[in-house]
Amino acid sequence: MSSVPEGATPGFLVWRLSMKWRVAVDRAVAPLGLTHAQYSLVASLYGMHRDGRRPSQRQLADHTGLEALYVSKLARALETAGLVDRTRDPVDPRAIQLSLTEEGREVARRSIRVVQGLLDQLLEPLGGLDGERTKAFNQELATLLDVPLDPQPTRPSGAV
Repeated sequence: MSSVPEGATPGFLVWRLSMKWRVAVDRAVAPLGLTHAQYSLVASLYGMHRDGRRPSQRQLADHTGLEALYVSKLARALETAGLVDRTRDPVDPRAIQLSLTEEGREVARRSIRVVQGLLDQLLEPLGGLDGERTKAFNQELATLLDVPLDPQPTRPSGAV
């Protein structure tokens, strides 16, 4: 029997799935001293560093979908924990660039492995991380994420 109420809307299902995922990741990365939000920053910084980038807080906020002020707060906490370095951008002194410390890179590697295992487990009903249904699901989610948040102007009735 499904735990999903009959007639649940797509919005409700997305909300429930996102909450389930957040809780699962929080539990999985807690032994590494991270929250889900902190994991999002650490893992993103790790990937960006591998691509040769040292993002600003604003760029990391745009990448993760988190608010810039929240990224700043998380980055400060991660800096205090010794996982992130925050430095002024030499080109734009208003911007703060972020990078992982050596310890931060190690925590990132370990947490990414943990979350990848969790992701494979949660996606097992769709064929696992590499399954065809998972790939299709991923494309559908990407399509929905590309929809702008700004409301579209409504046309008066009868307008063409």
